Formats: sequence, structure tokens, C-alpha cells
Amino acid sequence: MTDNIKQDSEDIGTVKISDDVVSIISGLAATEVKGVAGMSGGIAGGIAELLGRKNQSKGVKVNIGENEVTIDLHVVMDYGIKIPEVAWEVQEKVKKAVETMTGLNVIEVNIHVQGVTMEKASDGEDQEKLR
Repeated sequence: MTDNIKQDSEDIGTVKISDDVVSIISGLAATEVKGVAGMSGGIAGGIAELLGRKNQSKGVKVNIGENEVTIDLHVVMDYGIKIPEVAWEVQEKVKKAVETMTGLNVIEVNIHVQGVTMEKASDGEDQEKLR
């Protein structure tokens, strides 16, 4: 894990922002967008959830430079939405949240659609995942 170091202009000290902090901010902002069913975290993330541990940074990869950051989000979308429109909204919301909370300049927010969820027909059960 690497940390970003941001120096104060008065040189009083340093502020270190962990990659995990940026990942959590990004993941939470992305899942707030209507049309995003959740994040896709792969096999390790699925096993952790089965054991009862919820990973807030699941499906998020960040690369922090000097004062800038690039973010890759692996998402699962709801069936029936317009994927490009929802992806653009996710990019905007994540960029704004990260820049506001950390002061880092977000260069890229890359969206990787990993799947689509669809509600089962009228029996009221949870959602099933289509790939």
C-alpha cells in the first residue's frame, strides 16, 4: 500500500492520504448513482463477503501520483438503464467526491462494466446476476 503525501504551503507538516481512503470514497460515491447495482470485486471479494466482512473498496483500483489520481471502477449495472449515461454520472460523482474530500486532482475515472443484474419475475426474490 502506498500513501499520497500532500504538503501544506506553510510547511507545517504533511498529510498522508492512503490509497484505501480514496478507494472507499470512490466506491461509496459510485454506488450512490441510480443504475449501479454494486461493485464487482472478484473471487477474493466474494469470499470475504461470505465470511461476513464487507469491503467498501471492492471493485476499485486507484493509482495516486504526486497530487493526482487515476481511478478504475469495476461495476455491475441494473438491467434496462442506459449504460453510457450512468457511467458518465458515476465518473462525475466520483471525481467530485474525491477532489472535494482529498484535494487531489482526479485525472481519469475509468468505468469497467462487469455485469448486469435483473430482478427475477414476480416472485419477490433477490436479484440474479447475468454475465
